[in-house]
Amino acid sequence: MGRSGSKDKSFDISKRLVWEAYKSVKANKGAAGVDGRSIEDFEADLKNNLYRIWNRMSSGTYFPPPVRAVEIPKPHGGGTRILGVPTVADRIAQTVVALQLEPRMERIFHEDSYGYRPGRSPLMAVEKCRKRCWRKDWVLDLDVQKFFDSVDHDLMVKAVEANTDQKMGGVVCEALVESADADARWNGGRAGPWDPAGIGGVTRSG
Repeated sequence: MGRSGSKDKSFDISKRLVWEAYKSVKANKGAAGVDGRSIEDFEADLKNNLYRIWNRMSSGTYFPPPVRAVEIPKPHGGGTRILGVPTVADRIAQTVVALQLEPRMERIFHEDSYGYRPGRSPLMAVEKCRKRCWRKDWVLDLDVQKFFDSVDHDLMVKAVEANTDQKMGGVVCEALVESADADARWNGGRAGPWDPAGIGGVTRSG
């Protein structure tokens, strides 16, 4: 990814960050998206593919492609849920955003938040619950039904804008607004543009 630097770009995204994002996506493996390209296919022209991601993100011209929809059974019955599988390139772009946002967002998350956070796991949440069960004899169990289907994308955009610097916020919010306006529809194994809360998108934990 030699070529020109980021001096003339709209957003300051380092090529090193794109490289680190690629390594993370490669380590996580995963299936191909709607373009049918695997990690190995992506690596056949790795330098140009990574440069294309960096160039479009730093220029503010990156638009997420559709995601591939795969139905998977829910673990304890009750039907199926849709797993959205982004393309390899889009997973790298999402990871770039996650790497940018994570350090700041980690500082404001609640201490009892364990979902999709680095260095935390469901078992740690269970351990915290176990300790508290010795002090309290009641449990409050809540679940937001179909949260990912109904989350207000406008509020999500505002939350991102409020908790990131202006430049990176622009990149993130453009992608979020693009997907919100599309009102994604699953059809024949394909979905509308990237759903920022999609189950198959980039979430970082462990």
